[in-house]
Amino acid sequence: MNAMNTWEIKVLFDGACPLCRREADVWRMLDKRRGRIALEDISAPDFDPGRYGLTRRDVAEQIHGVLPSGAIVTGMDVFRYAYRAVGFGWLTAPTGWPILRPVFDRAYHWFARNRLRLTRRVDECGDACAPREKTEVERKADLWVGGGI
Repeated sequence: MNAMNTWEIKVLFDGACPLCRREADVWRMLDKRRGRIALEDISAPDFDPGRYGLTRRDVAEQIHGVLPSGAIVTGMDVFRYAYRAVGFGWLTAPTGWPILRPVFDRAYHWFARNRLRLTRRVDECGDACAPREKTEVERKADLWVGGGI
């Protein structure tokens, strides 16, 4: 762990998203001011994704976490690290089991793609959140998880 940081993960969350804000509040409560998790709101006017080598589109597409080493984690891995950091790793442990991991990862990606619609914020994001073309790996993963292979 970086000597300057006491946190085990810094979560870049969307404070304008009611569901995301609620999750951040849960992490704050579970952390009990121990400083094991840091939270940074990507909707704050002074948020600069460039300091993490990311773009606004990157952070809008899915949740990101920063580890003390500077490594970036995304999607369900952020939840796994975050709950482990606040002492509740057992809660998300099954989401990392080999047979269940693809299911939970896919479910999170569905949520991430639809969260603005689900929270009635579709018009707020503009081009920064416009869906991008899926990579070949993502298309193959969709087929595998969806039973197409």
